Amino acid sequence: MKYTIRGKQVNVTQAMHDKAVKKIGKFERFFKPDAEAVITFKVEKDRYIFETAIYSDGTIIRAEESSNDMYASMDMVVEKLERQIRKHKTKLGKQLRQEAMVPENFNINEDIDEEEDYDIVKTKRFPLKPMNTEEAILQMNLLSHNFYVFINSDTETVNVIYRRKDGRYGLIEPEF
Repeated sequence: MKYTIRGKQVNVTQAMHDKAVKKIGKFERFFKPDAEAVITFKVEKDRYIFETAIYSDGTIIRAEESSNDMYASMDMVVEKLERQIRKHKTKLGKQLRQEAMVPENFNINEDIDEEEDYDIVKTKRFPLKPMNTEEAILQMNLLSHNFYVFINSDTETVNVIYRRKDGRYGLIEPEF
């Protein structure tokens, strides 16, 4: 697995780097060798945030946690990733992208309720109108939603604008 380690508002020490690689390295067995782990250390006010995203052939597993101690945040992210992999091991190994995972390494000998039905309880249909991102943000705010799907008038593709935890906005654009 390839590691990309970044720090936002914090200098990543060698000890932090080594600990993160060691902790996240235990997930290497679940992914193909060309997988990439993007590890981000952040400090916001008095919160230490540790974020990890593992990319492998289109499959993404991500976790983020914050606490008053960076190493505690690392431990919480590792636990969260373990829970995600355990809970979805069958789906990850069979239904998602086979080329991304190593299904034979998903032999986790624990009783876990892994049959989760994805019940769609409501379907919405609405016309997509071409607009720019500023208009999409305005529409999203007028509807009091956390995201808004629209056709970007600049790129003529379907995009999603969303409100981030920090109150700012994110844009999801398809990549072909």
